[in-house]
Amino acid sequence: MNIIDMLKSLWESTGFVQGEWENYVMILISFVLFYLAIARKFEPLLLLPIAFGMLMVNIPGASDVLFFKGYSAENHVLPDGETGGLFYYLYQGVDKVIYPPLIFLGIGAMTDFGPLISNPKSLLIGAGAQLGIFITFFGAVLLGFKGAEAASIAIIGGADGPTAIYLNQQLSKLFPEVGNLLPAIAIAAYSYMALIPAIQPPLMRLLTTKKERSIRMEQLRPVSKREKIIFPIVVVCLVALILPQALPLIGCLMLGNLLKESTVTERLAKTASNELINIVTIILGLMVGAKAIGPTFLKLETLMIIALGLIAFCFGSVGGILVAKIMNVISGGKINPLIGSAGVSAVPMAARVSQKEGQRYDSDNYLLMHAMGPNVAGVIGSAVAAGVLLAIPW
Repeated sequence: MNIIDMLKSLWESTGFVQGEWENYVMILISFVLFYLAIARKFEPLLLLPIAFGMLMVNIPGASDVLFFKGYSAENHVLPDGETGGLFYYLYQGVDKVIYPPLIFLGIGAMTDFGPLISNPKSLLIGAGAQLGIFITFFGAVLLGFKGAEAASIAIIGGADGPTAIYLNQQLSKLFPEVGNLLPAIAIAAYSYMALIPAIQPPLMRLLTTKKERSIRMEQLRPVSKREKIIFPIVVVCLVALILPQALPLIGCLMLGNLLKESTVTERLAKTASNELINIVTIILGLMVGAKAIGPTFLKLETLMIIALGLIAFCFGSVGGILVAKIMNVISGGKINPLIGSAGVSAVPMAARVSQKEGQRYDSDNYLLMHAMGPNVAGVIGSAVAAGVLLAIPW
């Protein structure tokens, strides 16, 4: 081979020759996510790894190195005798539904269920915030998505990325075509979680009056150590008996919480709430972004999923606020409806938004702990909603 042929071969192997326009669009989108994560600080722990995975996989020819030769979103089966790349093996944690329960383990170790135990009525707000899931399910069906596909899209309304991934991958075992929706669903779920401070406040102001937003709530009663230890055990027993499909998520969530509240496994609780969840978050975010390959991601179906996801998230927030407004009327004006928007699963982002919005109208009003009750109820509610959708014989 002469020097001309060598240079020609080298040029043809570069991304400048192999790339398609969709890849470059996705690279630009990754830059937007970098901006939101770094400059605007919109959930950088989630968006930064997603953006970087999206950037890496859309560099033309990179998927052949990161996954395997000939890899695409439709063809993700490693050929016999071939050795996969780094991303191929890291993605097995998504494909085998390992990462989402581990994320829940870490969330449980960081979560204080005291506000929910102190005010069990918060469960009703958490349940009301799942309204977006079921409204969007029927909307997706009307738009032509099959039942399992519609269920996988609708779970975005729970504002819980790990639960969305869990449900999608479990349904894909029965319906392989559902797995093709994962990139759009995961990116929509995580993006709307990150954009909670931008999406929820207008809805909160639209659905509540200034008088309601200024309501001061009574201090929550103290919760004993015994109650906090019994709570996760009782929840796991109830879920196991009523809805075993949700047990991997709920079980890991409650195990993490028991490690924390028992006070006899402090080292394990610290590992679950720090090293473990941080490592899994990096890998999961990277893998979510790595599935957003331009030619398969940029299509009408993806735009429909992202739009439906926004509808699901908005109706989830609306459902929580409406339930809180009803509870406020029944209680004689003792419940601030702003805590209703925290009924979605994004902990503690949604609770912080309720607190911040309340202090816009009364700087001495502290709603954070009251909002944490519906917020942690939303975590349980989204996992239970996923279990319900899995229990349906599609």
